[in-house]
Amino acid sequence: MVNQGRRRGLIGGLVAAFLAASVLSSPASAAKPPITIGISMALTGGLAPNGRAALLAMQPWAKHINAKGGLLGRPVKLIYYDDQSNPAVVLGIYTKLLDVDHVNLVVGGYATNMIAPAMPIVMQHHMTFLGLLGLDVNAQFHYPGYFSIAPTGGAYPSRSISAGFFAAAAALKPRPVWLAMTGADAQFSINALDGARVLAKQYGSRSFMIARIRRARWTMRRLCRRSRRDTRISYSSRLILRIRSA
Repeated sequence: MVNQGRRRGLIGGLVAAFLAASVLSSPASAAKPPITIGISMALTGGLAPNGRAALLAMQPWAKHINAKGGLLGRPVKLIYYDDQSNPAVVLGIYTKLLDVDHVNLVVGGYATNMIAPAMPIVMQHHMTFLGLLGLDVNAQFHYPGYFSIAPTGGAYPSRSISAGFFAAAAALKPRPVWLAMTGADAQFSINALDGARVLAKQYGSRSFMIARIRRARWTMRRLCRRSRRDTRISYSSRLILRIRSA
């Protein structure tokens, strides 16, 4: 995972790059208003531990930048609201950020489930959108203004998270052919499983079981007990893959 220092630098670089043209050309820039960055973040609910950690990384960055004179000569202000780990409230939050708070930049919250609901309103406003730790969020939207901070990209982001696993499995002797997959019942894992299925077909693996459940590790233990031979198990974020030889 990207460490906190690198995350601060990444956010700062992206903000500077995407706001430079609009800020410097704005008539209001002479008054030195703050550069506002709007965020919907899970501060309560199931995703809260990760959401609070993400926000905790952003706040010291803003403080550090302001102590050095701001960004592009202007102070930075984070405007954030708690999405309660509930995708249903995300659209309303970004509507407020864009139509009421009039933020200069919007950053996605933690998890694919929290980023995707914001896409329609962000696209409507033609805003640059930085997604935080979402997987293949833009697959259905094809929005050129969306950029993912997570290092799962390329032409097929949903496959990137398990591509290394399949490449390593293909080099084993004997080569594994049976594949079992489980993942959490969330959009991140659903996208990861979809990508893994495509790769499994490309590598010639046969599906043994695919399940989307809430207790992925418990289900994987059951799968292992059902198999009467040793297995190799790989955990990739919330996606769990298991393969065994024929």
